[in-house]
Amino acid sequence: MKKKLVALAVSMLLLLVLLWYATPMIFLGALLKLNRSLSGLKAKQITAANHTIHFLEGGEGDTIVLLHGIFAEKDHWVDFARSLTGKYHVIIPDLPAFGESDRKADEIYDYAHQTERLKKLLDALRLQRVHLAGSSMGGTIAALYAIRYPEQVLSVAFIGAPHGIHTAKFSQMDNLIEAGKAPLVVATSSEFEVMMKLLFAQRPFLPYPVIYAAEQGALHNSVSNMRIWQEQLRDRFLLDQKISMLQQPSLILWGEKDSIFDVSGVETLRQKMPHAQLMILADLGHLPMMESPGKASELYVRFLSSAPK
Repeated sequence: MKKKLVALAVSMLLLLVLLWYATPMIFLGALLKLNRSLSGLKAKQITAANHTIHFLEGGEGDTIVLLHGIFAEKDHWVDFARSLTGKYHVIIPDLPAFGESDRKADEIYDYAHQTERLKKLLDALRLQRVHLAGSSMGGTIAALYAIRYPEQVLSVAFIGAPHGIHTAKFSQMDNLIEAGKAPLVVATSSEFEVMMKLLFAQRPFLPYPVIYAAEQGALHNSVSNMRIWQEQLRDRFLLDQKISMLQQPSLILWGEKDSIFDVSGVETLRQKMPHAQLMILADLGHLPMMESPGKASELYVRFLSSAPK
């Protein structure tokens, strides 16, 4: 009898493994819901800026809004947010055109339009004063928003390098752009893998259903992603022209091994943002909130605790 039970357990385990890799999407929703729950976050949606916008929300206190990068989405912040929701009210949107939020063929998704969409989203959520933190594109939107609507923003944090800063040395991605390529727009599985290597210095563990869904989404949206890429590439160094106007308390966390935006860009920000707290994160790449969420969130909480109210 015992041998039969063991054989049954082994068979069930093998079946589960087979399903995990053969039909990964049936596990995706449960995995995301579990991880969000561990961070005290719940999925919600709202209509604003002519889009249905999906977002995560949790916690109480001063409001933090976390903004993802290009072709990224809200769940990339969940582990980072785990230490925030006990002290703060956290909002993590899928920005229009990304994640589960609407993407429309007749809409433009450059920085000017996305900044105004963020305004309409925060107004719809009745958020009058917020801390903004962003990664890459999200960091740029956060800074542009704070410059345009300074009375609404308590602080700005770049969790990883923002897009749009001149660097003394070209990054790997810069070299690819100069060669006429779009390294964050992928049309094949092999291109997706190359992109992942570019994004991370220390690739985080991601369950197979999560990786599979990300790859399939990138492949499915390849043509549309190229349009958005080109819209934002026209503003390739926009932030460099604007950043000295940012007056709010600011934090800059830049990965030492960032292959998207070279770490030499830190010196540009040091000169143009002398008031900012700035740290180079050893051995990390472009997405520190995913590569080392505990360390990155600890530094962010420390910054928030010292920022003027």
